Amino acid sequence: MTQEEFTIGVEEEYQIIDPDSRQLSPSALPILERAKHILGERVQPELRLSQIEIGTPVCHTLPEVRGHLQRLRREVMSAAQQEGKQIASAGTHPFSHWKEQPVTPKERYQDLASDYQQLTREQTICGCHVHVGLQDRDIAIQVMNRARVWLAPLLALSASSPFWLDEDTGYASFRTEIWGRWPISGPPQPFTSLQEHADLAQALIAIGAIEDTTKIYWDLRLSERFSTIETRVADACMTIDDAVMLAGLTRAIIRTCYEQVLQQVDFTPVRQEVLRVAQWRAARYGLSEKLVDLSSPQLIPAQDLIEKLLQFTKEALDATGDWEEVSSLARQTIQRGNSATRQREVYQSTGSMKSVVDFLVTETARDTSV
Repeated sequence: MTQEEFTIGVEEEYQIIDPDSRQLSPSALPILERAKHILGERVQPELRLSQIEIGTPVCHTLPEVRGHLQRLRREVMSAAQQEGKQIASAGTHPFSHWKEQPVTPKERYQDLASDYQQLTREQTICGCHVHVGLQDRDIAIQVMNRARVWLAPLLALSASSPFWLDEDTGYASFRTEIWGRWPISGPPQPFTSLQEHADLAQALIAIGAIEDTTKIYWDLRLSERFSTIETRVADACMTIDDAVMLAGLTRAIIRTCYEQVLQQVDFTPVRQEVLRVAQWRAARYGLSEKLVDLSSPQLIPAQDLIEKLLQFTKEALDATGDWEEVSSLARQTIQRGNSATRQREVYQSTGSMKSVVDFLVTETARDTSV
């Protein structure tokens, strides 16, 4: 029995939608004011005034995660409705232009706009971040070294950003490509020790790359606010089922890698160049083409890679009683397609980006009723 609890916390970033135009609406401040009366600090502003963020409490089980996401989505949607707006969860909006999205008047966001200029101006994207509790930071670094090879399948399952500025980008997750231009983004390098990680963070501060360690935005990182490993690779999940699947798989990956560290299972870090290609393919194709099996490395069908992930995490999922739900959700996603695929199907059948937005709004609200 491990002493680590492997708690879960989920953060989701939502789009605020005008129901008439289906455009993004810079209405975060009045919606936040309403939502905070019910949710308190569980709801927060984001970079854009057309975005809003929620964060669950610390959860010990997937049913807890589901229950909190249902409540948080429901209350944010209620607050938005009272302001005549809607909420959608996806990595990008299908057609709203970044030029029309004002930055939230908060010092942290204004500093980002000042420092990163055009990168910040075009940053109209939404993600889903999953925290997994791990108290031992020395072991956490070794866990990160192993877990990084599973970032690509998590991205492929969650991809929800095929459209950008009224165009089909050809990507399942164009959000990944937008975000990847930032200097402290993408998959982390492997680390030999926690001290090496600390030394790198201080070097990044010394050369002006970041102001503090909270601005290290890797796809997998040690959280500075909590004793957690945080994954940041996923697009915003369209449905609660998608978010629960992502949370369950993420915790199981971390737990499995933790057990491997304790058991001193042989391990050779994957080269960064190969890892980046693996994530690019996941962003480009989602689940529709072959993905990189980093254990080989070679290209294999996406379905086979997801099955490898499920088998890798099966013992951990069994230990928490989550195998049946998580494996079923993952296989269902393979069969019917991820959010990107489903959005494209709506567009192909209707020829209307507005219909895609309506679909996102409907799916975001799915399973939130009491």
